[in-house]
Amino acid sequence: MVVLHVNGQQYSYDGDPSVPLLWVLRDELGLTGTKFGCGGGYCGACTVHLNGVAVRSCQVKAENAADRQIVTIEGLDPHGEHVVQRAWREANAPQCGYCHAGQIMQASALLAANPKPTEADIHRVMAGNICRCGCYQRIAEAINLAATEA
Repeated sequence: MVVLHVNGQQYSYDGDPSVPLLWVLRDELGLTGTKFGCGGGYCGACTVHLNGVAVRSCQVKAENAADRQIVTIEGLDPHGEHVVQRAWREANAPQCGYCHAGQIMQASALLAANPKPTEADIHRVMAGNICRCGCYQRIAEAINLAATEA
């Protein structure tokens, strides 16, 4: 049995402990905001916070997330009003939107660690999150906006 602390709630998972956290979040807990993209940790669509650090949930075994604090896009702010989420809307960052939960989770971890990032910081930290629509300029704009509001 694996005990997971997700978005402030405790869950017991009695399935295969080596299953990627992504599938426990989506299939067992119904938290479908965390998206499957590549399955290899390259695209960032599955990004969540694990003890405040942005991680690719497709690469973390459920057993390795046990007794750690997990935050998904649904737990960032229950009403979608986290400073990054507000900035995302104001900057019209998403196009198709598929990658943006992961983008927002990566950006919010960046701002938590570095409230005033430089353009180079933003590009370096966000480089592992792929947007097939090419919204990178609007994503950077949203992060800069969030940094001024925080």
